[in-house]
Amino acid sequence: MAEPIKNRYDFVVFFDVENGNPNGDPDAGNMPRVDPETGYGLVTDVCLKRKIRNYVETTKEGEAGYRIYVKNGVTLNANDCEACNFIGVKPDELEKTKKEDRQSIYKQIRNFMCSNFYDIRTFGAVMTTFVKNSFNCGQVRGPVQLNFARSVDPILPQEITITRVAITTEADAEKKGGAEMGRKYIIPYGLYRVEGYVSANLARKTTGFSEEDLQLLWEAILNMFENDHSAARGKMAVRELIVFKHDCELGRAPAHKLFDLVTAAHKEGVTVPRSYDDYIVNVDEAHLPEGVTCTRMG
Repeated sequence: MAEPIKNRYDFVVFFDVENGNPNGDPDAGNMPRVDPETGYGLVTDVCLKRKIRNYVETTKEGEAGYRIYVKNGVTLNANDCEACNFIGVKPDELEKTKKEDRQSIYKQIRNFMCSNFYDIRTFGAVMTTFVKNSFNCGQVRGPVQLNFARSVDPILPQEITITRVAITTEADAEKKGGAEMGRKYIIPYGLYRVEGYVSANLARKTTGFSEEDLQLLWEAILNMFENDHSAARGKMAVRELIVFKHDCELGRAPAHKLFDLVTAAHKEGVTVPRSYDDYIVNVDEAHLPEGVTCTRMG
């Protein structure tokens, strides 16, 4: 494995959606997620991690060390069994291993999973096969973590009625005639902000997240919507990635103080934003703490 990163990073991402649904809430009829108290839109961290995973899987397909652990159609236990086969222990025999051997087995399993699966190396994972057998390596805490994304302004989801002319069955066709009605939700426009963290300390101690992995992460964030377009999501794009780099492993300043330096405001005369050009995104670099540098991408 490559050498782990040596610097802590904190980052802010701005992305927007136009006439689409960035993250539907299944408990609310797939309506865009909204904070009911404020009206601000929300996108979960799980949703964004899925986009990153999909991008890495698409661009690194078949390349050693860049497999994806959490993916559709593949059970987690099947991937866990690969690690067991690698160390020569059957999954149902893990709990029978001697206590004095467990630390060595734990390291072998963790290293195998981290070296083979990019998303474990990045986000960590809960590996059920090993958790079930009381192995500490069943829970790996990843160095990269994301918050929920929140819209810069309150959003107003709109319910759009659509006509469906393709009837499912002949019986439905007789009852409903030539068409039936359907609905979909959209946001006319929304600019979202999400904040994230990269821990060099966890990279060194746990997963081995490297500089090459970090550069792939930035690439995946900037392009996470480019191979994921759909009619439901509308027009989505990452507009800017702002990265704060500390000159040491543990960091020079609290993350929230760095995030406070990043602001997004309406341009003069704009009351109802309908594009990214209606905003001014500013970073107060004059007040960056000593030992912290800022890079803007996108």
